[in-house]
Amino acid sequence: MSEIQNRLQDIIVVGSAGGDMVQVEMNGHMQVVGVRISEEVVDPAEIQMLQDLLQAAFSDALQKIKDRIREEVSSLTGGLNLPPGLLGL
Repeated sequence: MSEIQNRLQDIIVVGSAGGDMVQVEMNGHMQVVGVRISEEVVDPAEIQMLQDLLQAAFSDALQKIKDRIREEVSSLTGGLNLPPGLLGL
């Protein structure tokens, strides 16, 4: 398990929304390590859209990190499937 934890730190995925106008970067510990917002998105009259884009980008990154965790664990366990819910998957 300690090897898995170490490998999770090195996994980085980027979730995006709005044609990459908003991006959220997460590591394998499901920590947000970066957020990027294109200048054309920031308009005070469009706060609701910005919030929706951030939520969509975060959800995209979370799904990608779960997929990568499954791949990493599968490679370390020789394809053995984990019980549902283990590691938040």
